[in-house]
Amino acid sequence: MSEQQNIQQPVSQPADAQEQEIDLIALVKRLWKKKIFIIYVTVAFMLLGLMVALFSKKEFTASTTFVPQTGKSGVSSSVSSLASLAGINLGQMGGSDAMSPTVYPQLLSNVDYIKDLMYTPIKFEEWPEKITLFDYFTNEEYNKPTFFGTVKKYTIGLPGVILGAIRGEKDEADSLVSADSGLNTLSEDEYSCMKALTQLVSITINDKDGYVELSARMGEPVAAAELATAAFRLLEKYVTEYKIEKAKSTLDFVNDRFDEAKADFEEKQLAYARFKDANRSITSATAQIAESRLRQEYDLANTIYTELARQRVQVELQVKEDTPVLSVIKPIVVPVEKSKPKRAIILIAFTFLGGCLGCASVFGLDFIKHQGSSWPRKWRTEEEEEADNSKEVVA
Repeated sequence: MSEQQNIQQPVSQPADAQEQEIDLIALVKRLWKKKIFIIYVTVAFMLLGLMVALFSKKEFTASTTFVPQTGKSGVSSSVSSLASLAGINLGQMGGSDAMSPTVYPQLLSNVDYIKDLMYTPIKFEEWPEKITLFDYFTNEEYNKPTFFGTVKKYTIGLPGVILGAIRGEKDEADSLVSADSGLNTLSEDEYSCMKALTQLVSITINDKDGYVELSARMGEPVAAAELATAAFRLLEKYVTEYKIEKAKSTLDFVNDRFDEAKADFEEKQLAYARFKDANRSITSATAQIAESRLRQEYDLANTIYTELARQRVQVELQVKEDTPVLSVIKPIVVPVEKSKPKRAIILIAFTFLGGCLGCASVFGLDFIKHQGSSWPRKWRTEEEEEADNSKEVVA
Protein backbone atom coordinates (compact mmCIF):
# COMPACT_ATOMS: atom_id res chain seq x y z
CA MET A 1 0.00 0.00 0.00
CA SER A 2 2.79 2.38 0.85
CA GLU A 3 4.40 1.81 -2.53
CA GLN A 4 1.09 2.55 -4.29
CA GLN A 5 0.69 5.77 -2.30
CA ASN A 6 4.22 6.87 -3.25
CA ILE A 7 3.42 6.19 -6.87
CA GLN A 8 0.12 8.05 -6.73
CA GLN A 9 1.47 11.16 -4.96
CA PRO A 10 3.50 12.53 -7.90
CA VAL A 11 0.40 12.20 -10.07
CA SER A 12 -1.54 14.63 -7.87
CA GLN A 13 1.26 17.26 -7.81
CA PRO A 14 0.69 18.65 -11.33
CA ALA A 15 -2.95 19.32 -10.46
CA ASP A 16 -1.90 21.32 -7.37
CA ALA A 17 0.71 23.16 -9.38
CA GLN A 18 -1.88 24.07 -11.98
CA GLU A 19 -4.12 25.51 -9.30
CA GLN A 20 -1.26 27.70 -8.05
CA GLU A 21 -0.45 29.03 -11.51
CA ILE A 22 -1.63 32.55 -12.24
CA ASP A 23 -4.24 32.68 -14.92
CA LEU A 24 -3.08 35.35 -17.37
CA ILE A 25 -6.54 35.65 -18.83
CA ALA A 26 -7.90 36.41 -15.35
CA LEU A 27 -5.23 39.07 -14.88
CA VAL A 28 -6.14 40.74 -18.15
CA LYS A 29 -9.83 40.62 -17.31
CA ARG A 30 -9.10 42.15 -13.91
CA LEU A 31 -7.16 45.00 -15.50
CA TRP A 32 -9.95 45.55 -18.01
CA LYS A 33 -12.47 45.70 -15.21
CA LYS A 34 -10.37 48.35 -13.43
CA LYS A 35 -9.56 50.22 -16.62
CA ILE A 36 -11.17 53.46 -15.43
CA PHE A 37 -8.95 53.54 -12.34
CA ILE A 38 -5.85 52.79 -14.43
CA ILE A 39 -6.76 55.53 -16.91
CA TYR A 40 -7.19 58.04 -14.08
CA VAL A 41 -3.77 57.20 -12.64
CA THR A 42 -2.14 57.32 -16.07
CA VAL A 43 -3.71 60.69 -16.93
CA ALA A 44 -2.69 62.09 -13.53
CA PHE A 45 0.93 61.09 -14.10
CA MET A 46 0.78 62.39 -17.67
CA LEU A 47 -0.34 65.79 -16.37
CA LEU A 48 2.40 65.69 -13.74
CA GLY A 49 4.96 64.91 -16.45
CA LEU A 50 3.61 67.78 -18.54
CA MET A 51 4.12 70.17 -15.62
CA VAL A 52 7.64 68.88 -15.04
CA ALA A 53 8.46 69.25 -18.74
CA LEU A 54 7.09 72.80 -18.92
CA PHE A 55 8.47 74.18 -15.66
CA SER A 56 11.87 72.46 -15.55
CA LYS A 57 14.84 74.79 -15.85
CA LYS A 58 16.34 75.04 -19.32
CA GLU A 59 19.95 73.99 -19.77
CA PHE A 60 22.37 74.56 -22.63
CA THR A 61 25.50 72.49 -23.17
CA ALA A 62 28.74 73.77 -24.70
CA SER A 63 31.59 71.37 -25.36
CA THR A 64 35.05 71.12 -26.86
CA THR A 65 37.01 68.13 -28.13
CA PHE A 66 40.80 68.05 -27.88
CA VAL A 67 43.77 65.70 -28.06
CA PRO A 68 46.55 65.89 -25.43
CA GLN A 69 50.00 66.23 -26.99
CA THR A 70 53.46 66.68 -25.51
CA GLY A 71 56.75 67.76 -26.98
CA LYS A 72 59.61 65.37 -27.63
CA SER A 73 61.56 64.34 -24.57
CA GLY A 74 65.31 64.29 -24.85
CA VAL A 75 67.51 65.99 -22.32
CA SER A 76 71.16 66.44 -23.20
CA SER A 77 73.77 64.70 -21.05
CA SER A 78 75.38 68.00 -20.07
CA VAL A 79 72.08 69.37 -18.81
CA SER A 80 71.43 66.12 -16.93
CA SER A 81 74.84 66.29 -15.30
CA LEU A 82 74.24 69.86 -14.25
CA ALA A 83 70.77 69.09 -12.93
CA SER A 84 72.12 66.16 -10.92
CA LEU A 85 74.04 68.68 -8.82
CA ALA A 86 70.68 69.97 -7.65
CA GLY A 87 69.40 66.46 -6.95
CA ILE A 88 67.12 66.45 -10.00
CA ASN A 89 66.99 63.43 -12.31
CA LEU A 90 66.20 64.70 -15.77
CA GLY A 91 66.61 61.21 -17.18
CA GLN A 92 63.14 60.41 -15.95
CA MET A 93 61.60 63.50 -17.46
CA GLY A 94 59.56 63.19 -20.63
CA GLY A 95 56.37 61.63 -21.77
CA SER A 96 56.07 59.43 -18.67
CA ASP A 97 55.67 62.51 -16.47
CA ALA A 98 52.76 63.86 -18.48
CA MET A 99 49.42 63.82 -16.72
CA SER A 100 47.38 60.96 -18.10
CA PRO A 101 44.03 61.98 -19.64
CA THR A 102 42.36 59.43 -17.36
CA VAL A 103 43.22 61.74 -14.45
CA TYR A 104 41.44 64.75 -15.99
CA PRO A 105 38.02 63.92 -14.44
CA GLN A 106 39.67 63.75 -11.00
CA LEU A 107 41.15 67.19 -11.60
CA LEU A 108 37.64 68.64 -11.82
CA SER A 109 37.14 67.82 -8.13
CA ASN A 110 40.47 69.33 -7.10
CA VAL A 111 39.88 72.09 -4.53
CA ASP A 112 42.39 74.51 -6.08
CA TYR A 113 40.96 73.95 -9.55
CA ILE A 114 37.38 74.45 -8.37
CA LYS A 115 38.30 77.59 -6.43
CA ASP A 116 39.96 79.10 -9.48
CA LEU A 117 36.93 78.19 -11.56
CA MET A 118 34.29 79.49 -9.16
CA TYR A 119 35.99 82.89 -8.90
CA THR A 120 36.32 83.25 -12.66
CA PRO A 121 34.00 85.99 -13.98
CA ILE A 122 31.83 84.95 -16.91
CA LYS A 123 29.30 86.70 -19.10
CA PHE A 124 25.55 86.21 -18.70
CA GLU A 125 22.98 87.52 -21.16
CA GLU A 126 20.72 88.82 -18.40
CA TRP A 127 23.30 91.10 -16.76
CA PRO A 128 25.55 93.64 -18.46
CA GLU A 129 28.63 93.03 -16.30
CA LYS A 130 30.46 89.76 -15.79
CA ILE A 131 29.89 87.98 -12.49
CA THR A 132 31.76 85.15 -10.82
CA LEU A 133 30.26 81.70 -10.62
CA PHE A 134 30.48 81.92 -6.84
CA ASP A 135 28.20 84.96 -6.83
CA TYR A 136 25.88 83.34 -9.35
CA PHE A 137 25.31 80.20 -7.29
CA THR A 138 25.19 81.83 -3.84
CA ASN A 139 23.21 84.98 -4.61
CA GLU A 140 19.49 84.48 -5.29
CA GLU A 141 19.46 87.78 -7.16
CA TYR A 142 21.36 86.06 -9.98
CA ASN A 143 20.26 82.44 -9.62
CA LYS A 144 16.55 82.51 -8.87
CA PRO A 145 15.13 79.15 -7.73
CA THR A 146 12.70 77.43 -10.08
CA PHE A 147 9.19 76.34 -9.17
CA PHE A 148 10.17 72.71 -8.79
CA GLY A 149 13.33 73.72 -6.95
CA THR A 150 11.21 75.53 -4.37
CA VAL A 151 8.80 72.59 -4.11
CA LYS A 152 11.71 70.18 -3.64
CA LYS A 153 13.29 72.41 -1.01
CA TYR A 154 10.16 72.50 1.14
CA THR A 155 9.15 68.86 0.63
CA ILE A 156 12.09 66.49 0.23
CA GLY A 157 14.59 68.98 1.57
CA LEU A 158 12.38 70.23 4.42
CA PRO A 159 14.31 68.33 7.13
CA GLY A 160 17.52 69.99 6.01
CA VAL A 161 15.86 73.41 6.04
CA ILE A 162 14.60 72.83 9.59
CA LEU A 163 17.99 71.61 10.82
CA GLY A 164 19.68 74.59 9.20
CA ALA A 165 17.28 76.97 10.91
CA ILE A 166 17.86 75.29 14.29
CA ARG A 167 21.63 75.32 13.99
CA GLY A 168 21.76 78.82 12.57
CA GLU A 169 24.37 80.17 10.18
CA LYS A 170 27.93 79.36 11.10
CA ASP A 171 30.29 82.22 11.57
CA GLU A 172 33.42 81.80 9.51
CA ALA A 173 35.41 83.33 12.35
CA ASP A 174 34.47 80.36 14.55
CA SER A 175 36.18 77.94 12.21
CA LEU A 176 38.58 75.55 13.91
CA VAL A 177 41.03 75.88 11.02
CA SER A 178 43.04 79.07 10.92
CA ALA A 179 43.43 80.87 7.61
CA ASP A 180 47.21 80.98 8.22
CA SER A 181 47.50 77.22 8.72
CA GLY A 182 48.25 76.59 5.04
CA LEU A 183 45.42 74.07 4.72
CA ASN A 184 42.80 74.22 2.00
CA THR A 185 39.50 75.30 3.50
CA LEU A 186 36.06 75.85 2.03
CA SER A 187 33.23 77.91 3.41
CA GLU A 188 29.69 76.53 3.27
CA ASP A 189 28.89 78.71 0.25
CA GLU A 190 32.09 77.62 -1.49
CA TYR A 191 31.29 73.98 -0.77
CA SER A 192 27.78 74.29 -2.22
CA CYS A 193 29.21 76.07 -5.26
CA MET A 194 31.80 73.31 -5.63
CA LYS A 195 29.09 70.63 -5.65
CA ALA A 196 27.17 72.56 -8.31
CA LEU A 197 30.22 73.00 -10.54
CA THR A 198 31.25 69.35 -10.35
CA GLN A 199 27.81 68.46 -11.69
CA LEU A 200 27.82 71.08 -14.44
CA VAL A 201 31.33 70.47 -15.82
CA SER A 202 32.25 67.00 -17.03
CA ILE A 203 35.00 65.28 -19.00
CA THR A 204 34.53 62.25 -21.24
CA ILE A 205 37.55 60.25 -22.40
CA ASN A 206 37.49 58.21 -25.61
CA ASP A 207 40.29 55.69 -25.14
CA LYS A 208 39.66 54.07 -28.51
CA ASP A 209 40.09 57.19 -30.63
CA GLY A 210 42.36 59.04 -28.19
CA TYR A 211 40.44 62.27 -27.72
CA VAL A 212 38.91 64.01 -24.71
CA GLU A 213 35.63 65.94 -24.59
CA LEU A 214 34.95 68.64 -22.01
CA SER A 215 31.38 69.88 -21.64
CA ALA A 216 29.67 72.48 -19.46
CA ARG A 217 25.96 73.07 -18.77
CA MET A 218 24.32 76.35 -17.81
CA GLY A 219 20.91 77.97 -18.00
CA GLU A 220 22.04 80.38 -20.75
CA PRO A 221 23.87 79.55 -24.00
CA VAL A 222 26.49 82.29 -23.62
CA ALA A 223 27.15 81.35 -19.99
CA ALA A 224 27.56 77.70 -20.99
CA ALA A 225 30.18 78.63 -23.60
CA GLU A 226 31.94 80.94 -21.11
CA LEU A 227 32.03 78.20 -18.46
CA ALA A 228 33.38 75.64 -20.92
CA THR A 229 36.09 78.08 -22.03
CA ALA A 230 37.13 78.87 -18.45
CA ALA A 231 37.18 75.18 -17.49
CA PHE A 232 39.30 74.29 -20.54
CA ARG A 233 41.83 77.07 -19.93
CA LEU A 234 42.23 76.10 -16.29
CA LEU A 235 42.61 72.45 -17.27
CA GLU A 236 45.34 73.39 -19.73
CA LYS A 237 47.07 75.49 -17.06
CA TYR A 238 47.08 72.71 -14.45
CA VAL A 239 48.21 70.06 -16.93
CA THR A 240 51.05 72.32 -18.08
CA GLU A 241 52.20 73.11 -14.55
CA TYR A 242 52.22 69.43 -13.66
CA LYS A 243 54.20 68.44 -16.76
CA ILE A 244 56.95 71.07 -16.62
CA GLU A 245 57.33 71.12 -12.83
CA LYS A 246 60.68 69.28 -12.91
CA ALA A 247 61.97 71.19 -15.91
CA LYS A 248 61.13 74.51 -14.23
CA SER A 249 62.96 73.38 -11.08
CA THR A 250 66.03 72.68 -13.21
CA LEU A 251 65.68 76.03 -14.95
CA ASP A 252 65.51 77.83 -11.61
CA PHE A 253 68.64 76.00 -10.45
CA VAL A 254 70.52 76.85 -13.66
CA ASN A 255 69.47 80.50 -13.42
CA ASP A 256 70.78 80.73 -9.86
CA ARG A 257 74.12 79.18 -10.84
CA PHE A 258 74.28 81.43 -13.89
CA ASP A 259 73.80 84.57 -11.79
CA GLU A 260 76.53 83.43 -9.40
CA ALA A 261 78.91 82.62 -12.27
CA LYS A 262 78.19 85.96 -13.91
CA ALA A 263 78.95 87.89 -10.74
CA ASP A 264 82.15 85.88 -10.19
CA PHE A 265 83.22 86.38 -13.82
CA GLU A 266 82.68 90.13 -13.64
CA GLU A 267 84.63 90.28 -10.39
CA LYS A 268 87.59 88.34 -11.86
CA GLN A 269 87.44 90.38 -15.05
CA LEU A 270 87.58 93.66 -13.11
CA ALA A 271 90.44 92.42 -10.90
CA TYR A 272 92.49 91.36 -13.91
CA ALA A 273 91.85 94.68 -15.69
CA ARG A 274 92.89 96.69 -12.63
CA PHE A 275 96.09 94.67 -12.33
CA LYS A 276 96.92 95.30 -16.00
CA ASP A 277 96.30 99.02 -15.59
CA ALA A 278 98.53 99.18 -12.52
CA ASN A 279 101.36 97.14 -14.07
CA ARG A 280 101.77 98.25 -17.65
CA SER A 281 105.43 97.22 -17.84
CA ILE A 282 105.96 94.02 -15.90
CA THR A 283 109.59 93.23 -15.10
CA SER A 284 109.53 91.29 -11.82
CA ALA A 285 108.77 87.59 -11.58
CA THR A 286 106.32 88.20 -8.73
CA ALA A 287 104.23 90.47 -10.94
CA GLN A 288 104.29 87.95 -13.76
CA ILE A 289 103.12 85.15 -11.44
CA ALA A 290 100.33 87.38 -10.09
CA GLU A 291 99.26 88.25 -13.62
CA SER A 292 99.28 84.59 -14.62
CA ARG A 293 97.17 83.65 -11.58
CA LEU A 294 94.63 86.39 -12.30
CA ARG A 295 94.53 85.37 -15.94
CA GLN A 296 93.80 81.74 -15.04
CA GLU A 297 91.05 82.76 -12.63
CA TYR A 298 89.58 85.01 -15.29
CA ASP A 299 89.70 82.27 -17.95
CA LEU A 300 88.10 79.73 -15.58
CA ALA A 301 85.33 82.14 -14.60
CA ASN A 302 84.76 82.97 -18.26
CA THR A 303 84.54 79.26 -19.17
CA ILE A 304 82.03 78.52 -16.40
CA TYR A 305 80.00 81.62 -17.24
CA THR A 306 79.88 80.75 -20.95
CA GLU A 307 78.96 77.12 -20.27
CA LEU A 308 76.16 78.06 -17.89
CA ALA A 309 74.80 80.57 -20.40
CA ARG A 310 74.66 77.80 -22.99
CA GLN A 311 73.07 75.38 -20.53
CA ARG A 312 70.45 77.93 -19.57
CA VAL A 313 69.39 78.30 -23.20
CA GLN A 314 69.15 74.52 -23.53
CA VAL A 315 67.02 74.16 -20.41
CA GLU A 316 64.72 76.98 -21.55
CA LEU A 317 64.26 75.15 -24.85
CA GLN A 318 63.64 71.93 -22.93
CA VAL A 319 60.90 73.60 -20.91
CA LYS A 320 59.23 74.77 -24.10
CA GLU A 321 59.51 71.31 -25.66
CA ASP A 322 58.07 69.63 -22.58
CA THR A 323 55.13 72.04 -22.38
CA PRO A 324 52.05 69.98 -23.29
CA VAL A 325 49.63 71.23 -25.88
CA LEU A 326 45.93 70.42 -25.88
CA SER A 327 45.20 70.40 -29.59
CA VAL A 328 41.59 71.47 -30.06
CA ILE A 329 39.69 69.45 -32.65
CA LYS A 330 36.24 70.86 -31.98
CA PRO A 331 36.24 74.43 -30.63
CA ILE A 332 33.69 75.78 -28.19
CA VAL A 333 30.61 77.24 -29.86
CA VAL A 334 27.68 79.04 -28.24
CA PRO A 335 24.89 76.42 -28.25
CA VAL A 336 21.70 77.18 -30.16
CA GLU A 337 19.41 74.40 -28.97
CA LYS A 338 18.80 73.53 -25.34
CA SER A 339 19.98 70.17 -24.04
CA LYS A 340 17.42 69.95 -21.22
CA PRO A 341 14.63 69.35 -20.57
CA LYS A 342 13.72 66.65 -23.10
CA ARG A 343 10.00 67.31 -22.87
CA ALA A 344 8.82 64.50 -25.11
CA ILE A 345 10.89 61.93 -23.23
CA ILE A 346 9.69 63.26 -19.87
CA LEU A 347 6.05 63.10 -20.96
CA ILE A 348 6.38 59.55 -22.31
CA ALA A 349 8.26 58.39 -19.21
CA PHE A 350 5.67 59.80 -16.80
CA THR A 351 2.80 58.35 -18.85
CA PHE A 352 4.41 54.91 -18.90
CA LEU A 353 5.15 55.15 -15.18
CA GLY A 354 1.54 56.09 -14.47
CA GLY A 355 0.24 53.11 -16.44
CA CYS A 356 2.58 50.70 -14.68
CA LEU A 357 1.75 52.16 -11.28
CA GLY A 358 -1.99 51.93 -12.00
CA CYS A 359 -1.72 48.24 -12.91
CA ALA A 360 0.49 47.52 -9.90
CA SER A 361 -2.00 49.30 -7.64
CA VAL A 362 -4.83 47.08 -8.87
CA PHE A 363 -2.84 43.91 -8.17
CA GLY A 364 -1.51 45.19 -4.86
CA LEU A 365 -4.87 46.26 -3.47
CA ASP A 366 -6.46 42.97 -4.48
CA PHE A 367 -3.62 41.00 -2.93
CA ILE A 368 -4.02 42.87 0.36
CA LYS A 369 -7.79 42.46 0.21
CA HIS A 370 -7.68 38.67 -0.27
CA GLN A 371 -4.65 38.22 2.06
CA GLY A 372 -2.56 35.62 0.37
CA SER A 373 -1.65 33.78 -2.77
CA SER A 374 -5.24 32.67 -3.43
CA TRP A 375 -6.18 36.04 -4.90
CA PRO A 376 -6.13 34.91 -8.57
CA ARG A 377 -8.64 32.16 -7.73
CA LYS A 378 -10.78 34.72 -5.87
CA TRP A 379 -11.03 36.70 -9.11
CA ARG A 380 -12.20 33.62 -10.99
CA THR A 381 -14.74 32.84 -8.26
CA GLU A 382 -16.07 36.39 -8.28
CA GLU A 383 -16.27 36.41 -12.07
CA GLU A 384 -18.10 33.07 -12.09
CA GLU A 385 -20.60 34.37 -9.52
CA GLU A 386 -21.18 37.51 -11.58
CA ALA A 387 -21.68 35.36 -14.68
CA ASP A 388 -24.21 33.15 -12.86
CA ASN A 389 -26.07 36.19 -11.55
CA SER A 390 -26.26 37.66 -15.01
CA LYS A 391 -27.68 34.39 -16.35
CA GLU A 392 -30.32 34.34 -13.62
CA VAL A 393 -31.32 37.90 -14.44
CA VAL A 394 -31.67 37.02 -18.10
CA ALA A 395 -33.75 33.96 -17.25
